[in-house]
Amino acid sequence: MPDSHAPMKASDRLVAALEAEGVEYLFAVPGEENLDVLESLRTSTVELVLNRHEQGAAFMAATYGRLTGKAGVCMATLGPGATNLATPAAYAFLGGMPLIMITGQKPIKKSKQGQFQIIDIVSLFEPICKMSKAVVHGNTIPALIREAFRVAEEERPGAVLLELPEDIAIEETDEAVLHPHPRYYAVAGDTVLNEAADMIRSAKMPLLLIGAGANRKDAHSVLSAFSEKTQIPFFNTQMGKGVIDERSDLFLGTAALSDGDYVHCAIARADLIINVGHDVVEKPPFLMEHGGTKVIHMNYKAAQVDQVYFPQVEVVGDLARSVARLGDILGGPLDFDRSYFQRIKKETDLHTSEGGDVSRFPVIPQRVVADTRRVMGDFDIIALDNGIYKIWYARNYKAHQPNTVLLDNALATMGAGLPSAMMAAKLYPDRRVMAICGDGGFMMNSQELETAVRLKLNLVVTVLDDRSYGMIRWKQAHAGFEDWGLQFGNPNFVEYANSYGATGHRITRTEDLLPTFEAAFTAGGVHLVDIPVDYSENQRVLIDELAAKVCLI
Repeated sequence: MPDSHAPMKASDRLVAALEAEGVEYLFAVPGEENLDVLESLRTSTVELVLNRHEQGAAFMAATYGRLTGKAGVCMATLGPGATNLATPAAYAFLGGMPLIMITGQKPIKKSKQGQFQIIDIVSLFEPICKMSKAVVHGNTIPALIREAFRVAEEERPGAVLLELPEDIAIEETDEAVLHPHPRYYAVAGDTVLNEAADMIRSAKMPLLLIGAGANRKDAHSVLSAFSEKTQIPFFNTQMGKGVIDERSDLFLGTAALSDGDYVHCAIARADLIINVGHDVVEKPPFLMEHGGTKVIHMNYKAAQVDQVYFPQVEVVGDLARSVARLGDILGGPLDFDRSYFQRIKKETDLHTSEGGDVSRFPVIPQRVVADTRRVMGDFDIIALDNGIYKIWYARNYKAHQPNTVLLDNALATMGAGLPSAMMAAKLYPDRRVMAICGDGGFMMNSQELETAVRLKLNLVVTVLDDRSYGMIRWKQAHAGFEDWGLQFGNPNFVEYANSYGATGHRITRTEDLLPTFEAAFTAGGVHLVDIPVDYSENQRVLIDELAAKVCLI
């Protein structure tokens, strides 16, 4: 698209502005109100990815933002098309993923169809977006697009909605597009860094916590060096997995359960937690109490104070550079007794490795996780939907690199796992990518298999098949209720996958799981692996066994 002050149709100017922002893909389920934008896209450098549901489009766009740091872009029509973006908007808003949503609307200057399909989308999305605005004049498009990307990408990242009415899309505008420029964050000042360093030096049992914010930015090398230099043991939240290689001798585990795990023993014994990149939207890995463990908050923004989170020191600024500066101030290894933390690590490693070779059938979750880890390389990516298996993967699957375990522990929505994996596979065609879904969550957006096949992705989709909403069924049993109301039937997943042009597999022996994974990745294309799973381990291992063991630590 030409970049000039020459008169241009507003939809052309919008697409030119997207090009100026470096947009690679636009994910969409278009409607008639988007037809002018669709025509403008036809001759642009932006690749249109046609999805089968607005949720699939927006989940892919949000994951693009998560993996690149640049806002992903999606488009839908008015009314039901726009409302179908509400869940992905909340997913991006809580998960800190930069996302731009463009929705259509009927003409605003002269109504032709009364109130048909018209609801106040801008107001509807305000509580779950960082910005929600309607375009009311073509000349405002360049400024609105630039501001939308700035707001979406700026810490803390999130969702932005822009509504483009039909009559505005066809207006002529002579306003030139605005080009982005690099954004740099300041480093925290020496005064607060020295205060933090003094707190760390005086601590008897400090711990380092890695949260989702550290996965959003390239903090991997700096945090790895900080941990090695200071020899402070670390743990992470589910969305902080992989920032520091979890094969490290200093890794104590992932806070996958709310409490009662080995890592919670370490948290309870710590007198100081250095909290890097975590905020309260992710399920809390610990709860602060007055007179209890002290906390240093390190992030791009000040802490969102909560009844259970009120840090004593806040190190606000560029995360990686602030951590590096703090490491320089501290110098070498800190002198404190690590024996208890070493004991926690030993027990955690023993417990999370159990069951990885058990061959009984249906397959137990520990074996599924272990075989997944065996087939995936350091930089390969797993994308998890939401269900009880997410806890097993968070606890037992050791991440080796940043953003190689994509899960959602903020909104924790079902239906995002497949589209998220599809985006990873499109961005990184040379990496192995696996979507890990329960049968409940998979069926919520399973139609995107057609999109994956059409895009010629290399992708393995696992469906953990227990014919129920397993997480809720587990909670139901734990609460002492009758096993009722949560079971369902499934299609023949092999035939279902084949009907889309993918390749379906069903596991009938546990010994076949790993060879099936390997054969699917070797063959390339889209593969679905139906895995009958035995979730009786949930109560035995995650509740009963931990309760019996952890109390002895």
